[in-house]
Amino acid sequence: MGFSTVSLIVKEVCKAINRRLIEKYMPKPTSEIWEKSAQDFLMKWNFPNAIGSIDGKHVTMKCSNNTGSRHFCYLKKFSIVLMFIVDANYKFLCVDIGGYGRNSDGGIFEWSVMGQGFENQTMNVPTDKPLKGQVHDTPYVLLGDEAFALKPYLMRPFHYRQSRQDPIKVTFNYRLCRA
Repeated sequence: MGFSTVSLIVKEVCKAINRRLIEKYMPKPTSEIWEKSAQDFLMKWNFPNAIGSIDGKHVTMKCSNNTGSRHFCYLKKFSIVLMFIVDANYKFLCVDIGGYGRNSDGGIFEWSVMGQGFENQTMNVPTDKPLKGQVHDTPYVLLGDEAFALKPYLMRPFHYRQSRQDPIKVTFNYRLCRA
């Protein structure tokens, strides 16, 4: 059997396994799951309305022929990216596997199914609510690092130059990065 035939068979088998098992082992989070995650972030990390932490992990791979530089990343190796959202206890809530190593975490998230879900408001995120002691509604958010763009549903740290002279921003960055 030729390499391209085996490659197609493996892809089809993986798709079939995914279709059969995804709802049981990695279902799309419900608003109740996001709410529980937000409660855990508040209790464990003192960060209100945070529904998850998002990041990407480069997984080293052997580069296949004719892939060019799509998988060559800043780490000077070939990789695919595992993009994930975890709760306050580091349990996976959402994953996206297969981003090209050369792309940034923010770019991979933006074009992923889960990124589009947040952008289109189809991820079952609970409706905004006021923080304790406040009257104005505040959105639930993901917590990311500098690789991600600031969005209504995604917080990132203040740039170092903006925050180093402001103790409130320093505290915010500390709590966000810790969570």
